[in-house]
Amino acid sequence: MAKKVYITETVLRDANQSLIATRMPFADFAPILGALDRAGYYSLECWGGATFDSCLRYLNEDPWERLRNIRAACPNTKLQMLLRGQNLLGYKHYPDDVVRAFVRKSVENGIHIIRIFDALNDLRNIEVALDEALKCGAHASGTLCFTSSPIHTLEAFAKLAVELERMGAQSICVKDMAGIMGPKEAFDLVSAIKQSVNVPVVVHTHSTTGLGFMTLLKSVEAGADVIDTAISAFSGGTSQPATETMVYTLRQMGYEVNLNDAAVKEVSDFFQPVLAKFLKDGTLNPTVMGTSPDALIYQIPGGMLSNLVAQLTAQNKLELLDEVLRETPRVREDLGYPPLVTPMSQMVGAQAASNVLAGERYKNVSKEVRAYVRGEYGRAPGSINPALQEKILGGEQPVTCRFADLLEPGLERARAELGSRAESEEDVLSYIAFPAQAEAYFDQRAEAKKHTYSYAVKKLD
Repeated sequence: MAKKVYITETVLRDANQSLIATRMPFADFAPILGALDRAGYYSLECWGGATFDSCLRYLNEDPWERLRNIRAACPNTKLQMLLRGQNLLGYKHYPDDVVRAFVRKSVENGIHIIRIFDALNDLRNIEVALDEALKCGAHASGTLCFTSSPIHTLEAFAKLAVELERMGAQSICVKDMAGIMGPKEAFDLVSAIKQSVNVPVVVHTHSTTGLGFMTLLKSVEAGADVIDTAISAFSGGTSQPATETMVYTLRQMGYEVNLNDAAVKEVSDFFQPVLAKFLKDGTLNPTVMGTSPDALIYQIPGGMLSNLVAQLTAQNKLELLDEVLRETPRVREDLGYPPLVTPMSQMVGAQAASNVLAGERYKNVSKEVRAYVRGEYGRAPGSINPALQEKILGGEQPVTCRFADLLEPGLERARAELGSRAESEEDVLSYIAFPAQAEAYFDQRAEAKKHTYSYAVKKLD
């Protein structure tokens, strides 16, 4: 009997995050949700990651309402989100009561599968989110962030997978956020994990380096059960390999992939003009659509690269991109080889850009990097550069416990701060994650309601 391979479609989250910095409003994809639901995907990755921040900051949307609308339009397909463990969807650690409430509300609003990771692979930072996901009846997908360095070995990753299963993870996801996992590495790693655990294995990669298709194929040959792909219009470059091409290849190789081809074609045709619109208005920079083998050295994931391009373009310094890319692995080494995934990718990338723009390394050290060196993000995978540690900490000792153990509960305090401006617990959680952006959205929402009320009264008069 042919082995079944399942597909997670990423166009609603990681594909558009990687290519257009998550600037796709709900209205742009609402008409195609029915076809996405009919396509027969294992899951639709549609929430989490940078979608939450982007909805509030750029799109003037309530991320919770966006999720509910997708859920209503896709009743037959599991909705999936990406969660950064104790970081949730923000850029710092949150107290346990907030983490549990966020997971609970995510499930209540329509999420079925929560892919939970920690940027440092410090499993202490995902245990609460994973536990709450299981309590809420969601599928908890324990995730390990793939990277290469002198300290990241096949044996170390296999041990992480075993520990994730022991913690209750119902699947193990290998998250290759920069597309740097080669076909042999993928085959060896998936084989080792399949030999070590009894739960399904999921593989996520990017096309950044040109390895993506080969990496996914070898992952499947090694026994991967689920792979992430993006519909062709939003595939390639810093996004995922194309769904249609991957399905064609797998079927030709004798695997069973039960997708509705007509619905997939409908989805593909729909997103072609959407992509063209973003290309025309400049939201999509062609730089991120190419193949960048240099990423095998820099290890920069898609979302990080698009953000770096945007950051340097805003300062009219895009010509410094290559220099920033060369500085990135040096900063990463100084920080103990953290995997370059959110929030570490933003922190390392921003620090590399700062070093280059200032013309002096660590002339300015971001508050996030300072917090990382103090241990506020978890245990560094390797040793932090002693000189940098001394510059930041002086004689202060870094935190060695799980940092969230030092945090006071935050839900009630935030609820009190917001008062009547919060219309729901979801509002409170939005405010905790992104205070300034949430408040600005609440103000706009209140103003819109005021105008609607005034208009209604005027009509009655």
